[in-house]
Amino acid sequence: MNLQGKTALVTGASRGIGKGIAQTLAKAGANIAFTFVSSIEKAKAFEEELQALGIKAKGYQSNAAEFAEAEKLVDEIVKEFGTLDILVNNAGITRDTLMMRMSEQQWDDVLDTNLKSAFAMTKAVMKPMMKAKQGSIINITSVVGITGNAGQANYAASKAGMIGLTKSVAKELGSRNIRCNAIAPGFIETEMTETLNEEVKAEWIKGIPLKRGGKPEDVANCVLFLASDASAYISGQTINVCGGMVM
Repeated sequence: MNLQGKTALVTGASRGIGKGIAQTLAKAGANIAFTFVSSIEKAKAFEEELQALGIKAKGYQSNAAEFAEAEKLVDEIVKEFGTLDILVNNAGITRDTLMMRMSEQQWDDVLDTNLKSAFAMTKAVMKPMMKAKQGSIINITSVVGITGNAGQANYAASKAGMIGLTKSVAKELGSRNIRCNAIAPGFIETEMTETLNEEVKAEWIKGIPLKRGGKPEDVANCVLFLASDASAYISGQTINVCGGMVM
């Protein structure tokens, strides 16, 4: 699964699953462009960490949910790297609360960041990928988008939407040799889950057949497979990376 000479764009890659994905793709030889929202110093340090692996890497401060910004970002990456072969739509947030208490703003924030950004970025990369007659688009959804979850109506809706988007894009772009797949992580141990108390974590893990939480690398290794030619005949699929939580 060698990605030498390819360029990957990973949105929301300054921490957690996104960071693990960027690191794994870089180790496989891909040049990495990544987006971040706030911390320029943190992004610069990650840029240097990736460059130390012997590849070209650059971070871009961008709001991917804005169409104009998404197009500008892709244009800048193609100009800087010469190509854009892989898109990983990973950017995501949560604003958890029960539906009866959920504000319109909490709904809009999650749908914009999680789903609209995937639409905007996918639309923006179509042009260079169609010109190259190849590409792999990978959407990071969630098992919650399949099962639903109390207190996460906005998040579940956004992640279910990404699965529908994945299937539609795969059908539209398949004839151009552009593949689109989704990965649905389960309980992955990141900075976000560190804030949960041990009782909540234990309850989650109790329902996982493998009896452990996942690591960002577990998701990243699946991304690597879908980004590489090893998955050349796979498109329109959603792969659960959840330790058997959802079957």
